[in-house]
Amino acid sequence: MTASAARTGSRHRAREAALQMLYQWEVGRVEPAVALTGHWAIEQDEAKPVSAPARRFAEQLATGTIAHLAEIDALLTKHAQNWRLERMAIIDRLILRLAVHELLYVPETSPAVVIDEALELARTFSEEDAVRFVNGVLDAVHKNLPGTGQ
Repeated sequence: MTASAARTGSRHRAREAALQMLYQWEVGRVEPAVALTGHWAIEQDEAKPVSAPARRFAEQLATGTIAHLAEIDALLTKHAQNWRLERMAIIDRLILRLAVHELLYVPETSPAVVIDEALELARTFSEEDAVRFVNGVLDAVHKNLPGTGQ
């Protein structure tokens, strides 16, 4: 495995962890710090632990998404035509929030990678229809971000 493939794999695992933290935060109605701590306590039981850099990335994604929720939700509301946030499936809404946070606040990750990763999360954690939905919303958000030239 190349260093690039290993990094991609660890970043993907970090995004999965961040999504699970966000799910625990939203569904469990717990404080963000509790969701992070709770996730890593469960994660310790797995055979392949997440590396320290991937853990930091996951935590940055989860806490950043929560910190910028109002701005992220405003963008999603604007670009999810005919869909209110509260009517979306929870996991789809969280995937979208996570990806929009990364589009806005993690400039070192290309938008194509962010959208691709969100689609992979939708394939793993949601239904096939969600993949098209997530793709459409994220494409609309991306095209309307400042500096995209669209």
